[in-house]
Amino acid sequence: MESNHVKHSILMVSDFFYPNFGGVENHIYLLSQCLLKLGHKVVVMTHAYANRSGVRYMTNGLKVYYVPWKPFLMQNTLPTFYGTLPIVRTIIIRENISLIHGHQAFSTLCHEALMHARTMGYKVLFTDHSLYGFADIGSIHMNKVLQFTLADVSQAICVSHTSKENTVLRSGLPPEKVFVIPNAVDTTMFKPASERLVMDPIVIVVISRLVYRKGADLLVEVIPEICRLYPNVRFIIGGDGPKRVRLEEMREKHSLQDRVDMLGAVPHAKVRSVLNSGHIFLNSSLTEAFCIAILEAASCGLLTVSTCVGGVPEVLPDDMIVLAKPDPSDMVHAIKKAIKILPQIDPQEMHLRIKGMYSWQDVAKRTEIVYDRALKCPDQSLLERLSRYLTCGAWAGKLFCLVMIVDYILWRLLQVWQPDTEVEVVPDLNLSRSNRVTQVHPSNVSS
Repeated sequence: MESNHVKHSILMVSDFFYPNFGGVENHIYLLSQCLLKLGHKVVVMTHAYANRSGVRYMTNGLKVYYVPWKPFLMQNTLPTFYGTLPIVRTIIIRENISLIHGHQAFSTLCHEALMHARTMGYKVLFTDHSLYGFADIGSIHMNKVLQFTLADVSQAICVSHTSKENTVLRSGLPPEKVFVIPNAVDTTMFKPASERLVMDPIVIVVISRLVYRKGADLLVEVIPEICRLYPNVRFIIGGDGPKRVRLEEMREKHSLQDRVDMLGAVPHAKVRSVLNSGHIFLNSSLTEAFCIAILEAASCGLLTVSTCVGGVPEVLPDDMIVLAKPDPSDMVHAIKKAIKILPQIDPQEMHLRIKGMYSWQDVAKRTEIVYDRALKCPDQSLLERLSRYLTCGAWAGKLFCLVMIVDYILWRLLQVWQPDTEVEVVPDLNLSRSNRVTQVHPSNVSS
């Protein structure tokens, strides 16, 4: 795969990465692999996971720094503001990084790394993977943090047009600085079964974190009604979370133990086999910026029934998905419609269509364009950058300026204590084509 773009040295930063699994983790890994194939240098920085600490190498020489910070809450590190400055600076200099790419608004490490990188004069890019509200306490605080981080970001990426609108409203970022690049799916991993499943029983698959945001409470009302209307329908539920108890109580109450299988947490390597055991994929989320799970299901040839929230309507064509309001009765109606049109679905044809619509290679090439634009942004002095923070609010703006001034002073002190020239630059790992590691998904890599 060749690219006419200037080759970059990119540092991907997020609290969310392998061995943890999810949409953000897969996005960073697969995007990094495609960028490596395009000739760029990619290094990932995340926090330590259990005994996984230090420097590790993954497929195609992807270098990962598992810095010795333990997760504090929801896989996030404890906010320190300045505690990560020395290690971020060292990694950037050691790896000769030219651009820093942070992922996910909830990632503490991402926000701190972008702040330090801007202090050091580097161009930074941010990708938002989620939607957030404006009314609850958590969202209000999160939006203020995002406004602080994005006040001085070079460019930003969102995974859907709905996500872009949400990010622009929350952060005050100029819309022309925000690009929409959707997620993709690894179609070599998510393929339909070689033989089509018989339609009796009809199996509806749910694979999701069993939490409020993913609509687990809707499932509690929808599943018994569908089982009552269709004696030949079974459900397979993969995933774990605080709402699992409610689903198990529902199963006991309606005596559906033989029709609702609760698999618990499903390793990513086994998701395809679970999907291939069903006909319909059910997504009941209350908020989604994109939802990669829908793409994975469609790539496996399943007809999708989903709530019409966030960026979901942008993901699939109308003949591949049945949309419903996040309401139990409307979801039941959508499932009834899906069961009716199920015989018309050709899993192999659906897989080929998804393969033509979504690819990580395309995502990487579009991301390259954003990298080029970010690196062409003019350099700014500290005073010019502080003027941006002052626009974040009467009191917040002054506080943000103070935070950045302290960060700048600490960076200058670090330069005096250990000049850049004294930080050892590590040689790049060049894998020749003959020795290049076979593409392996992180779910199949041992720790």
